Amino acid sequence: MSTLSNNHTPESSLAKLAPLEAVLFDIDGTLCDSDPLHYLAFRELLLEIGYNNGNPIDEEFFIKNIAGRSDTDAARNLFPDWDREKAMKFLDDKEALYRKLAPKQLVAVNGLNKICKWVSDRGLKRAAVTNAPRANAELMISILGLTDFFQAVVIGSECERAKPAPDPYLKALKELDASPQHAFVFEDSPSGIKAGVAAGMPVIGLATRNPEKSLLEAGAVFLIKDYEDPKLWMALEELERVEAKLKE
Repeated sequence: MSTLSNNHTPESSLAKLAPLEAVLFDIDGTLCDSDPLHYLAFRELLLEIGYNNGNPIDEEFFIKNIAGRSDTDAARNLFPDWDREKAMKFLDDKEALYRKLAPKQLVAVNGLNKICKWVSDRGLKRAAVTNAPRANAELMISILGLTDFFQAVVIGSECERAKPAPDPYLKALKELDASPQHAFVFEDSPSGIKAGVAAGMPVIGLATRNPEKSLLEAGAVFLIKDYEDPKLWMALEELERVEAKLKE
C-alpha cells in the first residue's frame, strides 16, 4: 500500500515552507470523523422521501456522490430534477438532523490535540476552511474545544466558489495575512485537496474515510492515518531543522 506521491517524501514535502507561517484545516473528516453522522442523517431523510425506490443508500454511494462536496454539488448529484429551493430545503433539514446527532456522537481524529498544541506553541496562524454550513462548522469546532484555537473560519458557500475551487483557501490566507509559500493544509477529501493545491499550498491528506488513491490523485503530498502518524512528525521535525538553520 503506497501512501506517498511520486515526487515527494514526507520529510521533504514541508521543509521548503520554512519559515512556516500558517496551518489550515478542513473540518469534516479532518478535525473529526463526522462522515458516519452525515451518512446516517442522509440515509434517514432519503428513506423518508422514498429515494432510491425506498432502499437505503450505502456508504459507497455516499462517498461517490455526497462526501466532501458542497451542498450545491450534493443536491445536483442527488436531485438533478428538483428545483434549487426544494433541494436546499432537504439539505437544510439534513443539516439540522446532523446538528442534533453531533453533540453526542462526534469524535475527534486521533492526535488532534497534539497537532493543535504544536501549532499554537509555535505561534502559527491557523484557520478552519470548510464547505460545511457555518452553523455546523461552529458547532463542530465548539464540541472539539477549538473555538479559541482558530483565528478564522472560512465557509465555502460564503465565497464566490466553494471547494474544489481555491477560493475558500485563498480567502483564509488573506484573512490570516499569510503566504501560500509558507503554509500547508490538512484535508481528507479529493475536492478539498484540489482546493488547497489550486491555492498554491502542499496538502497533507488524512486517510480517514476516502480511498487513498483518490487523495493522491487529487494532489496530496503524502497521506497520514491520523495526527499521531510518524510520517507527519518526521516531516514537521525536518521543517523545524530547516527553520533552525535559517536562524543561524
